[in-house]
Amino acid sequence: MSDKATEIANLLTPTVQALGLELLGAEYLPAPGGATLRLYIDVPLAEQPERIVNIDDCERVSREVSAQMDVEDPISGNYTLEVSSPGVDRPLFTLAQFALHVEESAKVGLKLPQNGRRRLQGRIVRVDEATGQVVFLVDNAEMAVDFDNIDKARILPDWAALGLAPQKPNKPKPGPKKAGPGNKKPSNESTAGKAARGVSE
Repeated sequence: MSDKATEIANLLTPTVQALGLELLGAEYLPAPGGATLRLYIDVPLAEQPERIVNIDDCERVSREVSAQMDVEDPISGNYTLEVSSPGVDRPLFTLAQFALHVEESAKVGLKLPQNGRRRLQGRIVRVDEATGQVVFLVDNAEMAVDFDNIDKARILPDWAALGLAPQKPNKPKPGPKKAGPGNKKPSNESTAGKAARGVSE
């Protein structure tokens, strides 16, 4: 997270926790016409998977956070507040969150280039809290990245495991052609779009 996003997340975390939810992190996106503040919330680990974030949770957080932001005023100028569940391609904001997703794949953007690249995609091998590094398996080689150098990171969903991978159409086997209508079989092609990231406001 950026310094501004970290500052805002630290400010709002107690408010979100008081609602029985967790603030995973924040994204602060400044723009000439007005900034966007995006908050990602989730239910506590102890309540998963029985309970999931719903639109009512997002609306409650939005109301409470808006009121607090009006008082604290950490953002000068106009901004849009968005509150979202993490979705299947959940963002990762802390070392602890990376540790929870060891063996999963992630897409990462770096603040400064490392090994000649600003972006990487690989499996999270381990988290070293002592050195503050996350080790990825990238192109069959381990790559240790300082957590402080990670700008953005998201889990790469295993769409096949989720049952959402596009499937090839079932083509009918070639056979003898017969004259007359009604001999064409419909294609059983199935498509699957990406799962929704969650609700937002």
